[in-house]
Amino acid sequence: MTEIINKFIAICGESGVIHGEDVQKRSGDWLNKTICNALCVVRPKTTEELSQIMKICNDNAIGVVASGGLTGLVHGTDCTKEQVQISLERMNKVISVDEIGKTMLVEAGTPLEKVHQVASEHDLNYAVDLGARGSCTIGGNISTNAGGNTVIRYGMTREQILGIEAVLADGTIVSSLNGLLKNNTGYDLKQLFIGAEGTLGIVTKAVLRLHPKTKSKNMAFVAVDDFAALTNIFKAASNAFGGNLTSFEVLWGDHYRLLTKDSGRNPAPLATEHAYYAIFETWGLNPEKDKEHFDDCFAEFAENELLVDGVIAQSEAQAKSIWAIREDIAGLYELLSPLALFDVSMPIKDMDNYINDLTQNVKEKWGDIAQVSVFGHLGDGNLHIAVSPKVWENNTHREIEELVYTPLKSLGGSVSAEHGIGLEKRDFLHNSRSEIELNIMRSLKQTLDPKGILNPGKLL
Repeated sequence: MTEIINKFIAICGESGVIHGEDVQKRSGDWLNKTICNALCVVRPKTTEELSQIMKICNDNAIGVVASGGLTGLVHGTDCTKEQVQISLERMNKVISVDEIGKTMLVEAGTPLEKVHQVASEHDLNYAVDLGARGSCTIGGNISTNAGGNTVIRYGMTREQILGIEAVLADGTIVSSLNGLLKNNTGYDLKQLFIGAEGTLGIVTKAVLRLHPKTKSKNMAFVAVDDFAALTNIFKAASNAFGGNLTSFEVLWGDHYRLLTKDSGRNPAPLATEHAYYAIFETWGLNPEKDKEHFDDCFAEFAENELLVDGVIAQSEAQAKSIWAIREDIAGLYELLSPLALFDVSMPIKDMDNYINDLTQNVKEKWGDIAQVSVFGHLGDGNLHIAVSPKVWENNTHREIEELVYTPLKSLGGSVSAEHGIGLEKRDFLHNSRSEIELNIMRSLKQTLDPKGILNPGKLL
């Protein structure tokens, strides 16, 4: 393999290829719990360099795994010692912004937070937002079709992508960098790469759709004591704020208590004895009128007893403090490890019974010491579930997966709402996709990557 690595160095330069003992000095995930085990890490600066790298890998049947910010939670970027990791960290430029057409052309290694900052400088907004914004990259967001906190208003990453450039397994560059909202010219090839987790091609550039910059943000944090009340306030907020309702997040009571009172990690803005807590946030363009309307609606919700307690964030700092509870994933790992963390979706009406049944099944199997912690994007049907049985054996993770995933099939739910499939959910994909669908996916994979070198073993 020394000859192959030397070819990579000839293309990307000595600083563009990490090999030998230096490979395992790099982390394999965002929590630094694993190390990179690749043959080498290649860091191209251009699409053309990546094209040459892919041709070499394809000619020699070498597996290739693309990586971004390593913030995924499904082992989608795991490498073996025989595989090459392609890091797009040096392809991190915002190339251009079209203020009139409201688009941005970026390289795939650009961090999400940088996109937000540049868009803001042009009085625009990129709508996808998630807790890993400082680390995750646009290419990774595209490859997993990331969701986040604003899906109920703007949709998933898929809805924000107008065009894509990608490199196929054999080095072919597919440039479909369309910047038009309307382009009805046959197959929409960019959709092949969105959500494909790097199994059909490696995204190198993207045209992002932007929106007018938000001028006002109003946020409330409320508590209710039963699930019917939670859905009632969601319905009321949807009706009251319409298209301005940007987020509706929920924290089960146990989860809220764990990350506030019990651990002391975050200040508790409300008393901790209630069953459910919700964050709802609106974005608008008229600060004075938006705040007045928000305050009036909140007062009406309280008067109609849709909530038992609540607070309106009075400053950006207070809003960030509340959001910090929702986004404290690192704290969840620290407090509950060893744990299994899940990302699932289902009809909102089924959530309460599903979680109650799951909790009962977990307690029956591992006793009352086991914990189930639930939070997520209720507004778009997506829950994140942490299961910590407190004891861990070789088959424990698999047993938890069976409890979490099996009921979803009858509910018409999904084993992955926004994190992708990777290695972790591959064996359960059949719970959410039919055999006909899976066969079509396999056919696409065979057509675009006949040697199976792109992210081997992931997704399918």
